[in-house]
Amino acid sequence: MAAPGPEGRIGQRSVKHGRAHRTCCRRRCRGPGRGLRAVPEPTLNELARLPAPAGLLFDLDGTLVDTVETRIKAWLQTFFEEGIPADRARVAPLIGADGKRLAREIAGAVGRKLDEDEAERIDHRSGEIYDDLNVTPRPTEGATALLCALEESDLVWAIATSSRAQQTRVSVDALELPEQPLIVDGSHVEHAKPAPDLLLLAADQIGREPAECWYVGDSTWDMLAADTAGMTAIGVAYGAASEEELVAAGAVAVTDLETLGAELQRRGLLAVSSAGRERPPTSATARARAR
Repeated sequence: MAAPGPEGRIGQRSVKHGRAHRTCCRRRCRGPGRGLRAVPEPTLNELARLPAPAGLLFDLDGTLVDTVETRIKAWLQTFFEEGIPADRARVAPLIGADGKRLAREIAGAVGRKLDEDEAERIDHRSGEIYDDLNVTPRPTEGATALLCALEESDLVWAIATSSRAQQTRVSVDALELPEQPLIVDGSHVEHAKPAPDLLLLAADQIGREPAECWYVGDSTWDMLAADTAGMTAIGVAYGAASEEELVAAGAVAVTDLETLGAELQRRGLLAVSSAGRERPPTSATARARAR
């Protein structure tokens, strides 16, 4: 396992969640489209039948930030530079998997076998191109509101992404959270998704057993990794895969982030803001971060 770098912020997120910080979180997370909206009860049934989570883990690209198309463009440009024939139809289903695996599969489809160094180089080049293209990413609908609500709750959470650490900065900044979240990225494990290593490490970092966690992702690779890790796999079907593909890969529910937030509120797992209500001085995620 690679040594965690500073960019990944594993175990390094500072505890700043006093009342003043919570007021800051509420102030930054308000505004048009930033509040958790009420969702009609019938749409909650799929999630309502699941056991309550003790921790939440999120994929980043395509789940919290709308970057799937940017990822595809970066890979297509990389393969063009390498002289490897590729098109969107072949690349898109592989978004969310380990980058070296993606490079090998696309190259292998046209009869080119990549060794470890070649796969690493191509993956790295794709990341460089992605960084150049990913200038103004947008959060997915409901992402910022949900994460801010989680910051005020006792439910621990983190981001678990196959992306390299340096590729997460712009996307995470787009979420406009009050401070950097806990991130476990692909550089922290030898095998990224669909292997369960990344998710298992993230569960350990938030101090929860895998079976206690819900993992929320947009790709089939997310669902496969969550299922193998023994987590509850929750799909969102606005990223890399369709609802049918997510279910076939192991999703036990397919939803969206607004509905997810509404269900967590219904269960009493998200704090409900009210003037004058006494709040605990630190969130569960901040306590986990300080372990």
